[in-house]
Amino acid sequence: MLTLPPSVRVFVAVGATDMRLGMDGLSALARSRLGLDPFSGHLVLFRNRRGDRLKILVWDRSGFWVLYKRLEKGTFSWPRSSVEGRLELRTSDLLLLLSGGDITRPRRTNWYDRLSENVEEKVEEGLAKTSFGAEIVRE
Repeated sequence: MLTLPPSVRVFVAVGATDMRLGMDGLSALARSRLGLDPFSGHLVLFRNRRGDRLKILVWDRSGFWVLYKRLEKGTFSWPRSSVEGRLELRTSDLLLLLSGGDITRPRRTNWYDRLSENVEEKVEEGLAKTSFGAEIVRE
């Protein structure tokens, strides 16, 4: 889980971004298209056209970090805007977005989760246990 200080702001690049871009391309995009200083230490989020990949660009005073997440199933909820540009999110919205929530509607969406699929199979066989040893019983 990410822990961010209150001084860090989270910006979203509205629209689709070419995920072939690396650190330099994303920082140039943040500067030109979004009007942001990529060296500010704030997080800048980019999503691909299909919506199943997300990159986060951040500067940590010694270099750039790019965090990349690809979903096996489903898409990231993404704010819609008629104007290409940026939006700002709260830190709690970022955590909701990364955990599978829809930041435009407060309900959880279904995502692929290999662990839960395996647990469901084992529950059917009567073999499932939680991480702390309790048995899972299907009623």
